[in-house]
Amino acid sequence: MYLRYLLEYGALRFGLFLLRRLSPPRAERLAIALADVWYLLNRSRRLVAQANISRAGISTDPAQADRIARASFRHFAILAVDSIKTDDCFTETNWRDSVEMDIHPATLALLENPRQGVILVSGHLGNWEVAAQLLSYIKPVVGVTKKMSNPYTDRLIKERKARNRFRLTPMRDASASRFLTALKDGEMLALLVDQYAKGERLMLDFFGIPASTHPSPAILHLVTRTPICFGYCLRTGPMKFKLKAGAPINFQRTGNREQDVRAILGMLNRELEAAIRASPEQYLWAHRRWRDRKA
Repeated sequence: MYLRYLLEYGALRFGLFLLRRLSPPRAERLAIALADVWYLLNRSRRLVAQANISRAGISTDPAQADRIARASFRHFAILAVDSIKTDDCFTETNWRDSVEMDIHPATLALLENPRQGVILVSGHLGNWEVAAQLLSYIKPVVGVTKKMSNPYTDRLIKERKARNRFRLTPMRDASASRFLTALKDGEMLALLVDQYAKGERLMLDFFGIPASTHPSPAILHLVTRTPICFGYCLRTGPMKFKLKAGAPINFQRTGNREQDVRAILGMLNRELEAAIRASPEQYLWAHRRWRDRKA
């Protein structure tokens, strides 16, 4: 196991070294080639992606589902390249030259208010890593990350992700008090809600199919009354992005906590579904979202 960890770490360091020295177009071509090989070899994830595309109603045509799944694998590889290249391409003074802003005025006002905490909910659509880095130029961003099994790669990835005013909180340390402190300090709490939830969870429809869902964003909104909104970052070209965010969710509390949590999460899921339908090739379809459909 120790030897495997070292080999994985060495391969990752070499990959980062190589990508940093390639121009963005060459790095993108390399990423696409590697993604195509991975798509061919990883049969289980390929089938999961194709099945999810069909199950979600994006396309029931096998050939079309295969095309979208392959494009999704390519996008994920390019996502990694773009996340690495942001250090070389973006600064606090030039990042807006490469980023189109499509953010509701009310949400933008919240982001630009240094004293106002914000809960931003998104999914594995577009480039969520670049989104956090870009938004941190406007407001400090706190994200949550899972611990990798390889401690060496885990440390390296975490060190590279945290940049500008974007910092990561390990999931094991993601306590309510940490979140409350961040929101009180006027920071943005960025949460991804479309992965299979373990532990405390609710079964809510995602593309019309019950899926295990984290209730944390809705609970934080209800408890702190911090504004909550949905947003994401699409890739529009080589090192070109579009930040999109709607208006803050205007929710009238009923006094029934579980009912309110379900209603808020349902609204967020519907916004995510609409965004995915518009850009299905940029969604992470290989994740096993519906693991317990009997629930």
